[in-house]
Amino acid sequence: MPGRLLALGSEPTPLDVVPDAGTVLAFDFGEKRIGVAVGELEVRIPHAVTVIPAEPKVERYREAQRLVDEWRPVLFAVGLPSRADGSQHDLSPLCRKFARSLEGRFGIPVLLVDERLSSASASAALNEVGIRGGAQKAHLDATAAAEILATLFSEIDAAA
Repeated sequence: MPGRLLALGSEPTPLDVVPDAGTVLAFDFGEKRIGVAVGELEVRIPHAVTVIPAEPKVERYREAQRLVDEWRPVLFAVGLPSRADGSQHDLSPLCRKFARSLEGRFGIPVLLVDERLSSASASAALNEVGIRGGAQKAHLDATAAAEILATLFSEIDAAA
């Protein structure tokens, strides 16, 4: 588990913020697009949902509000990119800022999830179902968000 989950701010232990039941929305943040996935804590099966625009910010948060209204999450998971050696990725500060913004706007706890190789795993999963090459673009970010959520669920199971 070390290094896989991080809480925002001065949260206690990351898994202390995880309720026993409810919906989790996961986000794969990018500068152009944000993939979104959903899953229930009881069954721990992630599902790719949609891709929302990263810009303009007003649209980003309008879509986030719509998703919150629809799914009523009890927890958010935001992928935190890092390099293969574990060092911070250039996009990491923006992901942290996005996560803090979600928590502040919606009052829902956020966990940061190590998303190393989530896009590669998402691409492989799409290849397996016959979605290849340029056809993956429309699905890749949401599928990567589902990979992030699968990582979170695995960490919860490992800690149980």
